[in-house]
Amino acid sequence: MEDQEWIAGKHSLLEALRAGRTINKIWVAEGAQKHLTQPILAEAKNRGIVVQFVDKRKLDQMAPGMQHQGVVAQAAPYAYVEVEDLLAKAAEQGEPPFLLILDEIEDPHNLGSILRTAECTGVHGVIIPKRRSAAVTATVSKTSAGAVEYVPVARVTNLVQTIEQLKQSGVWVVGTDVEAKEEMYQGGNIFTGSVAIVIGNENKGMGRLVRETCDVLLKLPMNGRLNSLNASVAAGVVMYEVLRRRRAEG
Repeated sequence: MEDQEWIAGKHSLLEALRAGRTINKIWVAEGAQKHLTQPILAEAKNRGIVVQFVDKRKLDQMAPGMQHQGVVAQAAPYAYVEVEDLLAKAAEQGEPPFLLILDEIEDPHNLGSILRTAECTGVHGVIIPKRRSAAVTATVSKTSAGAVEYVPVARVTNLVQTIEQLKQSGVWVVGTDVEAKEEMYQGGNIFTGSVAIVIGNENKGMGRLVRETCDVLLKLPMNGRLNSLNASVAAGVVMYEVLRRRRAEG
């Protein structure tokens, strides 16, 4: 486990600061544009965070390949939560749980995009496995445009066991699978109660045991010839369908 994490870019850093994330130190490029750095410097001053002005090339070395806009920070490692915390968050908001289970999503950009849509659609939390899965890194944080600070992520050792636990807690587990018989738009009213949606790996889809543990399998309707959408796009379509159904129920 990394003992620290880099956050790059004005937007990601501001979101992290506002969400109360522990930031150890901030580096700003000399000559960086004032409108980019001003809000960050103000927040840093309020929180007593050390800010150091350095040559832009130093930032390029610290955050290689990242669009840092002249601002890089070192943060405490991402704080994962427990699955119980996700259910508690839904209860606090007086809503039936709406969770997302990602079965080995490997591309950090996909994970970031999924977290961004999750925040927009009212997902209470995301569950990922510890092995063979993208973890929440600086790239994920940047792609999620700060959403990573608001959507809690639980990291579990065994997805199948976690699904069984959720089912015992009264959560209906819906797998998305291109081979499923039933289409998502026929899914009845399962989305309006306590629900967890499973999104499979970008290439292989859901693992066999995970698929067998789901309560129901649904597929996205496809007009074209490609038999699978990009994982983050597919996840987005399903999340918005859940949101639509829940709003219709009022």
